[in-house]
Amino acid sequence: MLLTIDLASDQPIYLQIRNGVVEGIANGKLKDGDMLPPVRMLASELGVNLHTVNKAYKMLKLGGFVKMVRNRGTVISLGGSGRDSKDFMEAATETLRNIVSEAITRSIGREQLIGIINRLYHETGGDRL
Repeated sequence: MLLTIDLASDQPIYLQIRNGVVEGIANGKLKDGDMLPPVRMLASELGVNLHTVNKAYKMLKLGGFVKMVRNRGTVISLGGSGRDSKDFMEAATETLRNIVSEAITRSIGREQLIGIINRLYHETGGDRL
């Protein structure tokens, strides 16, 4: 699994792992039914504590991105419920509200923000939808 961790980042490692998996799903590198490496194996590959990977996997499960299958491990599962989507949209709206507010205080214009969103949408595989 191609996942890079920046140990110098302010972002916690478990979030980097979680976000890396979500980005892999978004850009098509990870597909429904793909297996994620076992917790111990990924922790060893990344040189991090296994509890860090476990926390990331739990977040992915809570977010509806993976499911834990007995005797198989952690599997990408894209069958999220409508409630999951509604919760996501509410959280995304709040996050974007904060980003827009900060951008306005820094005199960053609407078109520049939309340009950033369009670029990121394209870079992470949104054009495939």
